[in-house]
Amino acid sequence: MNESSKDKNIKKEDTKPRDEKKSSEQKSEPSLEEKLKVSEEKLLRSLADSENQRRRFEKEIKEAFEFGGFNFAREMLTLLDNLQRAKKSIQEDEVLKKSNEFEKFLKNIEIIEKDLISTFEKNKIIKINCLNKKFDPNFHQAMLEIEDDKVDPGTITQEVQSGFMFGERLLRPSFVGISKKKGQKNE
Repeated sequence: MNESSKDKNIKKEDTKPRDEKKSSEQKSEPSLEEKLKVSEEKLLRSLADSENQRRRFEKEIKEAFEFGGFNFAREMLTLLDNLQRAKKSIQEDEVLKKSNEFEKFLKNIEIIEKDLISTFEKNKIIKINCLNKKFDPNFHQAMLEIEDDKVDPGTITQEVQSGFMFGERLLRPSFVGISKKKGQKNE
């Protein structure tokens, strides 16, 4: 081989890898259309994420507004329970019954009780009516069983403590006594 042919071969070899490098760079770099498509997808995802977050925040704000007083309402039920127990205790006290002020005192307690219940109802705290209804574990808690052949088994025959709803949520279940047939064994 002469020198000029060597130079030509070297030049061909030098140029060949450069061309391959250029073509591989062109393949790895996306076109403007592909870049635009990727950017559009990212933008749509970001918009969808922000819309989902906005909806989630709206739901949380709505729930906080509707049920923000849930724990306070539960605590207020204790006040109502204590007031009702005091009323019952006063009604059963023989010494107080003989007092001249007994009826007036009892009437004042009843007014306070009615006001408290009225305030509850204005704020969507509603008493669960359960007597003579079928036992539902979603709203009632069985405290005792009472033998009674006059009603179907599983019917609520006694309310130990009233249950309440706060809007659509259970605030406190009703503590109840349910009927069972005489001679029926506990399961």
